[in-house]
Order: sequence, then C-alpha cells, then structure tokens
Amino acid sequence: MDPVRNPYAPGAGSPPPELAGRHEIRKDIEIRLQRLRLGRPAKSMMLIGLRGVGKTVLLDQMRRDAEAGGIHTVRIEAPEHRSLPALLAPALRLALLHLSKKEAAKDYAIRGLKALAGFASKLKVHYHDIEVGLDYDPEPGLADNGDLELDLGTLLVQVGAAAKAAETAVVLFIDELQYVEEPQMAALIQALHRCAQEQLPVTVVGAGLPQLRGRMGEAKSYAERLFDFPEIGPLAPPDAREAIVRPAQNEGAFIDDNAVDLIITKTQGYPYFLQEWGKHTWDLAPTSPIRYDDVVNASDEAVAALDESFFRVRFDRLTPTEKRYLRAMAELGPDPQRSGDIADQLGRGVTSLAPTRSGLIAKGMIWSQTHGETAFTVPLFDEFMKRIMPGDAWRRG
Repeated sequence: MDPVRNPYAPGAGSPPPELAGRHEIRKDIEIRLQRLRLGRPAKSMMLIGLRGVGKTVLLDQMRRDAEAGGIHTVRIEAPEHRSLPALLAPALRLALLHLSKKEAAKDYAIRGLKALAGFASKLKVHYHDIEVGLDYDPEPGLADNGDLELDLGTLLVQVGAAAKAAETAVVLFIDELQYVEEPQMAALIQALHRCAQEQLPVTVVGAGLPQLRGRMGEAKSYAERLFDFPEIGPLAPPDAREAIVRPAQNEGAFIDDNAVDLIITKTQGYPYFLQEWGKHTWDLAPTSPIRYDDVVNASDEAVAALDESFFRVRFDRLTPTEKRYLRAMAELGPDPQRSGDIADQLGRGVTSLAPTRSGLIAKGMIWSQTHGETAFTVPLFDEFMKRIMPGDAWRRG
C-alpha cells in the first residue's frame, strides 16, 4: 500500500481521519453553548477519561464546532508546574482584544482589559510565572485585591459582560485540568459560579484524567451542579470499525472483516491504538484488500511504536521506586488493585509506599476511584511494564 496515501494519524492530539462515536456528545455541547450565548442556563462539560481515548481530539473538535457557531473560544493546556493565572491571563487578553473590535462591546472589553491589568500586577506577587501584555492601566479597585478567588471572579464577570454586549459567548477550552492545584481550581469554579449567577455567557469546557471529577468536588462541593462529567472511553465495536474502515474506503482501499475484528481486539477500541494499528497495517499490506495476516504481521511494529512513543515517554519520567510500584501493579493485572496487594508484591508496608503512590497520582500515571484502590490511567500499560521489566528482578529493587 502507498505509505504517502496512508490515512491513519497516530499522534498526541492528532485529529483522526474519522472522528467516530463522538457525534452525540458534540451535539450536546453545541446545544449547551448556544443556550449560554442566549443567556440561558446550561451546565458545561468536563471530559473524563484515560490516556489514549481521544479527549484532546474531541476537545479541539468541540472548539471548532463552537467557533463555527459564532462562539468566541480560547484554548489552554494546563501542564504540570504552571499556575492557572499564568495560563488564563494571556488567553483572556486575546479574548478581550477580540471583543473590543465589536462596537457594542468595546467599552466593556476595555474595562475588562483594565481589570486584567490589575489582576496580573497584583497576583504576580504570588504567581511569578504570569507574563502578559498590558494594554491599559489598572482601574483601582477592579480585580486588584491580590486574592485569586475574588479577583478571578471579577475578571470573568468583565469578560462575560463584554461577550454579552457582543451577542456571543466566551468559552475557555482547557486540557489536562487535573494538573491545576486545588486552590486555583477552587478559584476557577467560584468564578464560573458567579458568572452563572449573573447569567453571563462565559464558561469552561475541560478535559482531564478520571481523578479530575473528585478533585473538582474537593475544591468546591457545588462543582457537580455547574458541570457534567461525561466519561470518554474506548469506542464501541461498531464505532471502532467505522474508525478503521472508512478512512481506507476514502482512499479506495478495503479491509477484510476478520482483519478489522483483529485490530479491534488488539486495541480494545482505544482510538489512539486504532490509529497506530491502522497505520502500520496499511504500510505493511502489499495491496488492497487488507487481510487478517497483514494485521498479524503489523502487530509487532505497532507494539514497538507504542512502546517507544506512547508508553516510553511516560515511563522515562518515573523514579526507580515508581517503576517498581507500577510493575507490581502490572503483575496483578490491568484492573484496579488494592494498595495492600501491591505492597505485598513488593514486600513493603502500605504506609511506606504512600509517598510513591502519591507521586504517581501527581504525575497522572494512576488514579483512585475508591479508597484503597489504584488503577492505571494509561490503557494497556500493564502489558508494557511486563515487556520493559521482565522477570522478577524488579521485586528485589
């Protein structure tokens, strides 16, 4: 098969050729944002799921859908070790500058930019990574108290007033929200609650790992009244089939049913893995139709590619102790495991491993749905750990 015409697109956040199985949730958020634009109440969404399920791709598509519907959006990723104010300040500046071009919203947007100036200058004392251009001098008393909860609420209210005057809405699309620290998360939720109370068209649509729901609830108990938390999981078999078959058909190629079934089995329907298997199968298949044996022959290369990119980039961030902890989890299987059982595998006490477990949660490698249980945030990571740390040497550390 011609590799130049290969339709599959594995990669972090790379849009697949066919965004299968996500039509209903896209329509749902579109309705909510249009209601918000009209000043009507609408809960926003936090997309929850493991690595590799396509949260980033879906978030970006939702943003494109919103822009096509006349909604003003900004896109933020919340990496580790960056403060939320540092991420929000330049994004909100761009939103306000855009709104200031609308005559009806100009005065509101300028006041918002003055609020941003006060917000950035006062909070830079606490959040040294804030870097933003200031277009106007601060207005005394406007978002300049140096208190994040109070000032962020005031700032978003100004943004919302400008958006309302422009007959649009401002939506912040934020990826990797689980990395936002709890006090900053609380300030964001409080600010959005204030905007909802004043019926202003500004909100956040976010995405994060499964622990995000619990972290938001701990930050503010009323978070679940402001947001819905749909779980984004692997594709159902019909949708996984569409994600593999349709891109090939668009290139004039065909895949045998049993070959598609094998890809779905190998990938468990996870969108990232589907793209990886599709790419390598296409490259190795001599001609159309792509057959079962082509998938078998391509599987070793697909696994190797995942090991060197998707899995290895996460593994290399771990300390030796963290690697042993995850290897012990892998020995027990892919399902959530009890902390005591993991400790037994390592010959350690549960309490002595608590800092290791906390570090892995902070790095987004594991999460806990219920007290005392631990699960991988990366699908098929148990199989990778067995490949990269074979045998029993890991038990001895």
